[in-house]
Amino acid sequence: MFNGKSDLLTAENSAVILVDHQPQMLFGVQSADRQTIISNTVALAKTAKVFNAPIILTTVAAESFSGPIHPQIQDVFPDQKPIDRTNMNSWEDENFVSAVKQTGRKKLIMAALWTEVCLAFPTVSAIKDGYEVYIVTDASGGTTTEAHDMAVQRMIQAGAIPVTWMSVLLEYQRDWAHQETYDAVLEIAMQHGGSYGAGIVYAQTMFGGHE
Repeated sequence: MFNGKSDLLTAENSAVILVDHQPQMLFGVQSADRQTIISNTVALAKTAKVFNAPIILTTVAAESFSGPIHPQIQDVFPDQKPIDRTNMNSWEDENFVSAVKQTGRKKLIMAALWTEVCLAFPTVSAIKDGYEVYIVTDASGGTTTEAHDMAVQRMIQAGAIPVTWMSVLLEYQRDWAHQETYDAVLEIAMQHGGSYGAGIVYAQTMFGGHE
């Protein structure tokens, strides 16, 4: 039965939101390899850029405590200033919520540090306000594996939909016949896609492979 959430993600019906990917927040992450989280988050940011999807960058106490957004992410959007906040729940920040509304999108693709706080709190709040939230679990991290996993369960119970950065990339692309984004998508996959990316490099180098 169609329930309003069965529409696949597109760059035209969704926005990407990256919350608090900052050094101080990353220091406390123990649920996954930290460098992998950074790589995955950069891949997600590149996905938004390639498909021209709206993206919101936000930080917490950037100048006084947590440090700037990771430079690898800022480099993808060098002219976009992150929205800095003081509260843990970005949904309680007027500037942030205003930015979300300005995208005109009801599907929000969100990743954050930490999962149990900076992702869980706005996810639950946004769902309550009528948004569909897709949580990018591998571009988020918690203070422990249990904290991350329990937060993911909490958000799913509240109605969130778990995804990974690669699933977002390929859901946006959808069809390899879309040549306008084909090369850029493969480049993201090669740079950040681990064994899948290595396979693409091998196929292209050895056999001139094409999806």
